[in-house]
Amino acid sequence: MSTPSSRSSGRTAELGHDENELADYGYKQELKRALSPWAVFALGFATISPVVGIYAVIQLGFVFSGPVWIWAVLIAFIGQLLVATVYAQLSSQFPMTGGVYQWVRRLAGPKLGWMTGWIYLAAAIASLSTVAYLGGIWMKALVGDASESAGGLVLYGAVFLVVALGINLLGVNPVKHFLSAGIIAEGVASIVVSVLLLVFFLHNDIGMLVQTLGAEENSGGSTLAGLLTCLAVAGWAFLGFDATTQVAEEAHEPRRTVPRAMLLSFLFVGITVLLSGTAVTLSLRDPARAVTGEVGDPVLASVTEAFGAWTEKPFIVVVLIAFFACAVSIQTYIGRMVYSFARDRQIPFSTPLSRIGKKEIPHVALITTAVLAGLGLLLGLNGNAAATLISFGSGGFYIVFLIVAVVALWARLNGRWDPSRGSFAPGRFGLIINILAVAWLAFEVVNVAWPRAELAPASGTWVQVWAVIVVFSALILIGIGYLVVRKPHLEVQVAAAAAQRGDRTEKGTGR
Repeated sequence: MSTPSSRSSGRTAELGHDENELADYGYKQELKRALSPWAVFALGFATISPVVGIYAVIQLGFVFSGPVWIWAVLIAFIGQLLVATVYAQLSSQFPMTGGVYQWVRRLAGPKLGWMTGWIYLAAAIASLSTVAYLGGIWMKALVGDASESAGGLVLYGAVFLVVALGINLLGVNPVKHFLSAGIIAEGVASIVVSVLLLVFFLHNDIGMLVQTLGAEENSGGSTLAGLLTCLAVAGWAFLGFDATTQVAEEAHEPRRTVPRAMLLSFLFVGITVLLSGTAVTLSLRDPARAVTGEVGDPVLASVTEAFGAWTEKPFIVVVLIAFFACAVSIQTYIGRMVYSFARDRQIPFSTPLSRIGKKEIPHVALITTAVLAGLGLLLGLNGNAAATLISFGSGGFYIVFLIVAVVALWARLNGRWDPSRGSFAPGRFGLIINILAVAWLAFEVVNVAWPRAELAPASGTWVQVWAVIVVFSALILIGIGYLVVRKPHLEVQVAAAAAQRGDRTEKGTGR
């Protein structure tokens, strides 16, 4: 039987191995390695979040496709599972905070690595704004505020962001406990309720899942156009699985822990979203009212119809906890991404942004990203901006997914990357999975970016219709300008050399 001292010495040896491995990539251990496999899984689960995913998708899904919307979600799930598999291979070989930025930098060079990180940060901040905006709606519902003020909703979103930031600034251990509570809330709101609806409160047979109930009229009379619109939105439900890669320097044995947590959280969330979507669709007493917009919240409607009006407030509380867990986890991984970028001197104000506080977290980076996400909330002043924010956030992430998948395929084919060296390798199927992932992402990037007036606010301008193309074209041009003028790609070598000199100094002085 092992003794406490033997277990402690084993943990010390494990930490030493992780730190030495990180040093091989030119970095010193600064973040606290305090995340267990469960904690990494919880981060991934809370970030993808079945509750947030289904609430962002189901209303628009009903409007554009009717009950058929669930098939768009299934297609998005399968496509993103291919992408997650490629990411799992990369994370098992490059276990560093920074994820996509680090992988692309090492496989395709620092310039493309910088551009990938730049787009990733923009998309991630947009996703945090989206979750805060939607979470603000639930805060508003909880307090019983019936006002229709757009400014009021933005204010609720800002309060939501501040609370989530406060939780994050408490440190790694409080965040771990809060995310665990979030998983419990997600389980109650998604799995338990869905099973009860399917067992006791069905009002429609399975044939309902192949009907549109006239939803094609909202897409110019085309069922295919409606399904493609729904598929563009459905992609939002399966973003954030790569959050686990951003805490690789805080996890024990990250080569094994990170890819496993990534895939397990993705599969668990995906199955939960499909279960919840099916349960809500089949339990609604009149799904046609969701298509026409008379039922603005199909999930809450199905719950109150089944269990009674008294369940509305308790259900809102559970859903709000899930939204907070999602926001906290998004802040966590964005903060780490900014820290990784700043550590390599890739952005302005790198010194304060790479600073680690007393709680061993990048507190300045966390505060900065929360402020930027708050600025994104201002889009809500122009009416219901949820669809625009979802399209913008999804578009950015899918552009990054495509860059990473193409780089991985290119590096695999020319020998720059040997996936078999990682701890997760699908063997001969890896190449096929990579090719299919590229094909899926090429399609979905075009589909998400396609200008659709249906996804813009009723009084929206052409900029909101073309938001993904306009904004990300501008971001790419700004990024190219920054690369030309500031040359951040040259700073990577400078930062790495400085880190190595510091490491040698510490070893030489015995510190």
